[in-house]
Amino acid sequence: MTGPPSATAIVLVCNGPGELTTWVRPLAERLHASLALRPRQPQAATELRLVLVPCPNATGHERQAAERLGLFSSIVPAERFWKLLLRPRRYGPWPARGVVVFLGGDQFWTVLLKARLGYRHLTYAEWVARWPRWNDRIAAMGPEAARRLPSRWSSRCTVVGDLMADLSETARAEAPLPAGQWVALLPGSKRAKLLVGMPFLLDTADRLAALRPGCRFLLPVAPTTTVTELLALAGPANPLHRHYGSSEPRLLEPSAEAPSRWLETASGTRILLVEQHPAHGALSQCALALTTVGANTAELGALAVPMIVLVPTQHLQVMQAWDGWLGLVARLPLLRWLLGVALTAWRMRQRGFLAWPNISAGRAVVPERVGPILPQEIAAEAADWLSHPERLAGQREDLRALRGQPGAVAALAAMVTELLPTA
Repeated sequence: MTGPPSATAIVLVCNGPGELTTWVRPLAERLHASLALRPRQPQAATELRLVLVPCPNATGHERQAAERLGLFSSIVPAERFWKLLLRPRRYGPWPARGVVVFLGGDQFWTVLLKARLGYRHLTYAEWVARWPRWNDRIAAMGPEAARRLPSRWSSRCTVVGDLMADLSETARAEAPLPAGQWVALLPGSKRAKLLVGMPFLLDTADRLAALRPGCRFLLPVAPTTTVTELLALAGPANPLHRHYGSSEPRLLEPSAEAPSRWLETASGTRILLVEQHPAHGALSQCALALTTVGANTAELGALAVPMIVLVPTQHLQVMQAWDGWLGLVARLPLLRWLLGVALTAWRMRQRGFLAWPNISAGRAVVPERVGPILPQEIAAEAADWLSHPERLAGQREDLRALRGQPGAVAALAAMVTELLPTA
């Protein structure tokens, strides 16, 4: 750390890749734009830090993804969170005053951290603020989260809106894709999802390209994975590869005609690899997305990109990426296979909506395909959607209606600034 000792700190707390991209990054960028903060201004009196907290839905690569953003003077990885609580000074000198901001994970972790550091505390509450007594302020995503607060704490709460409603505003400024009807392939960011998602979606892309030769494909490379890993999981090294028709793809390196990297399947289907993070500009130009469940459905919804959400359950033994204590038990070495299959099968039978737009609306805004689905079925459904632009436009309008008005990031940044000690 360069410059004089900092007087105050803003500590953003997060858990997984989706929250890091859609909540933490926009807020951090806004704070840097409105305040003098380290590390971008080394002589500033206030620094911006990131603390990652334990979460069964994390990939383990969140620290590396956050480091590439260049927004934080220090990053504490999730595996060191408990040591941070016990001995904060192990991770450098901490200013005596500051603000802890909850942006994902278990809200209780930020209660512990703010108590340990003696900082003020702000929670961004998507659905409910669980510990209002120990929050100085609460930023609610919407009126429903605000209504769930006991009346004695309501004065601490401000409805700021959905942080992801601002995504489309920033996406518009990015470079346009080449002409064509683009379809986004989102196989996931964690290995458990990629094992199924990569061979499934490449097979689907080959079949969709045969049905609609004018289709063009792109695949955003999640910050928690690599092109090398994607290639490995798309080929024979993946035990699930043999269940699908697509052969191992090859990597096309950039050239004068094609400045980006592409995957090319044995059938000749080319898939643009979008390696900048986040990929909102490219995604916002797609006619349709084929995606797994997770935070990516919230991103696509915020960008108003029509989607088909896929949960192929024919490989239950590798689909153990569920949350909660049952998910943790399912990953115990001796019980992993049996409990993992039983847990996932139970979740599939008992499920409500899985995609964030459907959860938010309480109805089926986007189609969810759950079960032993096949690439040929999804390719046929995608081709049908693409041949009916009025249906795509209707889904896009439904998604826009759910998104809300932009401005939540600025409102949340203002609340952080208000809590930051000034003297």
